[in-house]
Parts: sequence; C-alpha cells; structure tokens
Amino acid sequence: MERSPPQSPGPGKAGDAPNRRSGHVQGARVLSPPGRRARLSSPGPSRSSEAREELRRRLLGLIERSRVVIFSKSYCPHSTRVKELFSSLGVECNVLELDQVDDGARVQEVLSEITNQKTVPNIFVNKVHVGGCDQTFQAYQSGLLQKLLQEDSAYDYDLIIIGGGSGGLSCAKEAAILGKKVMVLDFVVPSPQGTSWGLGGTCVNVGCIPKKLMHQAALLGQALCDSRKFGWEYNQQVRHNWETMTKAIQNHISSLNWGYRLSLREKAVAYVNSYGEFVEHHKIKATNKKGQETYYTAAQFVIATGERPRYLGIQGDKEYCITSDDLFSLPYCPGKTLVVGASYVALECAGFLAGFGLDVTVMVRSILLRGFDQEMAEKVGSYMEQHGVKFLRKFIPVMVQQLEKGSPGKLKVLAKSSEGTETIEEVYNTVLLAIGRDSCTRKIGLEKIGVKINEKSGKIPVNDVEQTNVPYVYAVGDILEDKPELTPVAIQSGKLLARRLFGASLEKCDYINVPTTVFTPLEYGCCGLSEEKAIEVYKKENLEIYHTLFWPLEWTVAGRENNTCYAKIICNKFDHDRVIGFHILGPNAGEVTQGFAAAMKCGLTKQLLDDTIGIHPTCGEVFTTLEITKSSGLDITQKGCG
Repeated sequence: MERSPPQSPGPGKAGDAPNRRSGHVQGARVLSPPGRRARLSSPGPSRSSEAREELRRRLLGLIERSRVVIFSKSYCPHSTRVKELFSSLGVECNVLELDQVDDGARVQEVLSEITNQKTVPNIFVNKVHVGGCDQTFQAYQSGLLQKLLQEDSAYDYDLIIIGGGSGGLSCAKEAAILGKKVMVLDFVVPSPQGTSWGLGGTCVNVGCIPKKLMHQAALLGQALCDSRKFGWEYNQQVRHNWETMTKAIQNHISSLNWGYRLSLREKAVAYVNSYGEFVEHHKIKATNKKGQETYYTAAQFVIATGERPRYLGIQGDKEYCITSDDLFSLPYCPGKTLVVGASYVALECAGFLAGFGLDVTVMVRSILLRGFDQEMAEKVGSYMEQHGVKFLRKFIPVMVQQLEKGSPGKLKVLAKSSEGTETIEEVYNTVLLAIGRDSCTRKIGLEKIGVKINEKSGKIPVNDVEQTNVPYVYAVGDILEDKPELTPVAIQSGKLLARRLFGASLEKCDYINVPTTVFTPLEYGCCGLSEEKAIEVYKKENLEIYHTLFWPLEWTVAGRENNTCYAKIICNKFDHDRVIGFHILGPNAGEVTQGFAAAMKCGLTKQLLDDTIGIHPTCGEVFTTLEITKSSGLDITQKGCG
C-alpha cells in the first residue's frame, strides 16, 4: 500500500465523494475528461466473471500499448503530483481518472489483483509497474524512472535471468513460450578446490540429483546384506568402487546439462556462460572465463543466483577441506571422513558415506537438523549412530592442518568444546564442511541499482509476487528471504512469475505446506509444521498429536530393527482435527510424503485419514490406522505386522 508523506491527505479510494478537481495537466492525455462518463468494461452483469475477465484484459491491453499509464483520481493530491512530474519531463501519459468512469471501483479492484496495490495513483511505465506516488518519486530521484521511460526497443531483451539453476531455467523457458526475448546468464565460480560444473544449478550438479543417487548406492549395499536372508547366495567378497559410481553419476549429470542447453536452444533462449553483474539500471556486464566483457540491457530482470557452501573461516579450511560442491565428483574415495555440521546436507552425506563402509564422524555444534521437528531429528541421528556413524556433540573445529598429501591425504583437525575449554584432535583423510550456505547476491552489482538485501544473510526481501524493491527486478529460488530453499519451490515460483509478467495469469506461488524429505539412511519426510512450531503457533492445549512406531514388512525377514520407524501427525483440535504437521521416518519416506502433501493441500483431517482404506502391506498405511495420542501416554511399540 502506498505510504503518503505526513503533510498530505491520504489517497482517495473507490467510492469516496470528490472534494476537488485537478487542473489540466500539460502533456497528459486524459482518457475520461470531466463531464464525460466512460466505461472500460463490457456491457452486461457487472459481477459476472466474464465481464471481470474482459475488464482485466482491457486493462492489460492499455498497459501493454501505453508508454505511461496513470490510474488516478481527479481529486487526489498524490495523483496530481505524479501527473505534474511527468508533465515536467515532457512525457505524454494515458491518465484514467477512476472517479470519472462508471466502473472505476471495479477497475480499482482488478488493478489491485494485478499489482497488489489498493491505492491511487497506480503507475505503469513501459509495462513495468512502478507503484504509487512515493515509489515514482524515489525512482525519479534514483534515475530509474528516466531509464524506464526509454522505449522498449532500446533494450536488447525483454527479460534477462541471472542464474541457470532450477528457478532461472523454469522462468526462462516459460517466458520464451509466451513469446518473449529471453537471455540466461550462468557462470559457476570454481570452488576453492577448483570444482565447477555445467548448466542446471546446484540441484542437478552438486545437490539433489547426485545426492539421491549416492543415497541409492548406499541403500543397495544394505539390500545386499538383506538379500542373504531372502535366499540369495554369493561367495565373492562384495565391495564398493567409488570411481565406478562417481563416473556413472557424472555421466548422467552431463546428459542433464546437455538436455538443459538443448531445451533453451529449442525455445530460442539465449544462453551465455558468463558472470552477470549490474552496472546501471537495466544494464548488466557479462564476463566470461577469459575475462572478456559484454554488456546487455533488458526491460526486466530475474535474479536466480542461488547459494554456495559456507566455510568456517579458520586456518586450513579453504586450503584442505571440501564441501558438497566437491564431493560428488571427487576422483578418489574420501576414506576416513569428518563431516562438520548438522544440516540435512551434513547428515545425508555422512549417511551414504557410512553406507559405503567408510569411517565417518559428524561434528555437531548444537542441534541436528535445525528448523526441522526435533523429535524426528533426534531419531534420525540415533539410527545413524546405531549404524556406525560417530557423533561428536558440542564441538567446533578451530584448525585443519595437512599432515600428508595424497588422494586422499591426511589431515589433523583440532576442535574445541562449544560449551567449555576442552580441546580434542584427530586425524582424518577428508574433512567435509556442511555448515550452511550463503546467498550469491553480494557481488552482482545490486547496490548499483538499489536492490535491497538482508545485510546479515544476503537474502533478498520480495513481495508476494517475487518483486524486489526495484520494480523491474524480481528474484526466485534459495536467495529469497523467509522462503523454503527447495528445488521444486524454485521451479514453481519461476514458472508462475513468467506467467504473471508476460501471460494472462495472476496465480502466485503457494509457499504453505511444502513437503520435503531428508535422504538420510532412514529417510525422514515431512509436510507442514514441526511439533515445536505448531505449539508456538497454536498452543499445546489446542493440538492433538497421533503417533506410532512401525516395522516395515521388508525388514522382518531381513532381521532389521523393530520399533525404529516412526509416524506422527499434528492436528488442530479446533479446526476439525485438521492435519497441520505430517512426519514419517522410514523407507521411501519421500514417496509416502508426496501423496499425503497433496491431501494436506486439500484440507486433510484426522477423520479423512480414518475414512481412508490403507494399502496393505505398506508403510504409508500406518497413517490410516493411527489411534494413540501423545497426550494419552500409551505405549506405541509394535509386536508384529499390523
């Protein structure tokens, strides 16, 4: 909403009685002069969806055709100021006085849907929504308004996207489908160990895809152990070959990189393998790996630069440690490994490395899986500990020293207690840092065009349509403040952003009840609120939590542990026992969670779960037979197959 200067009266709203008229503004073309009642919408029932959609199309058409459109009210002083500004610049404007058209109130309603702004004046310049009076004058003072007033033909592209990851590519392809001229800039700055990769971003190259494949490799090792109990006989010693696995995974990733490039080419999206950096409004500098610089301009930009692993800032970290940027293409087996951190990346990597038979230690500063349900997090850690992963709790590294070079070499790690003065040291072959990630927003020239970032985190604050404080700059993906850092979220928000910018859509990305899975040896899937967050939001007395332990049928013959897998739902007692938190620890948790996430989008309740007939024998069916509540204190251990 437009915030007005204290000395000025507030802007007029639909239905207000006019209290004064503005004089004629030189250079402005008023669409509805005083004394003439104009109508934008089609005749017919004013409330019909067809009429509303037709009005929306006409408004978008007016915006598309006009260099400057001012949706105004003749008596509004803020509207007058804006009209006088454009007049002083010698710019002809299309002015629609909403108090002088028959359907002004409906126009303002539809404008609010399009722009998320409820007040006047509401200004568009060359199809870019600038905002209200304050934003227009801020843009004028910063020079942005003058840039926006350039003709569209002055720009090389309709849209330039900085970052060729999941969100950027999704947005680029959708914008191209809608007929826009699009460029994607993507450049991977090599890690301190020299690792770089191709088009596709973190997920494809050094994230979800190789992680899940290595997780699968570890599960296959467990399946080999289980298979003997199912009658499979083999005499030769089974061992894991790191080089064979990484080569196969990297070959698959290379095919995905090529597929992305081919897809962009087919949609006529220009792909430039260069580092993008803003140099002034609407203009970026692209620097390739040879240091050659090229400049491009665009009407609108999307920042989709993602994040990179954080380092400790201690002696030897960047010289000798690796991160997830390096692990998946490491040309040799890492050997005895110290994983520093307790993030999902840390636990996933520790899990599959241990699954290959490696000696793995996880050094934890405080808690496991911060931000996730802590009961589930501790169960994840407990299972990993029972299966050979060692945990060093309440310690942080202070120095990494190389003892021997090699593939792998030997590293001495000195660590200190996070709660006292105790120090320990140990020798490892590899130290993997997984302590968090930093947004790639500080070295792309955002300060030159005035895009605000959170100075502490580097994240970019946006409104509910992914727009930054600079009207023609948008952002998607992991760099957004207070949004889930997940590939499917970036893909969805990028696609919907393109449709809103260049299509006829108003649909916004829904960031509520986004499901996810942590691919630890025993997978943890969740959707909705953690138990801690649910208690904070709804209070404990307003919740009912149903839970149970369970024993997958596949584990019984194999002789694997009973009462290890766990299911839990958190229900709001005062909203028909609506499920507000879904949690499962067990095999294939991702597959199970995906289906229930769709049900939660539809308003899943405990009664609906009870009414659902389970598929037997599966892990997912436990959610259709939940009976025991936490508040009852009853025993949830299982004696056999349900």
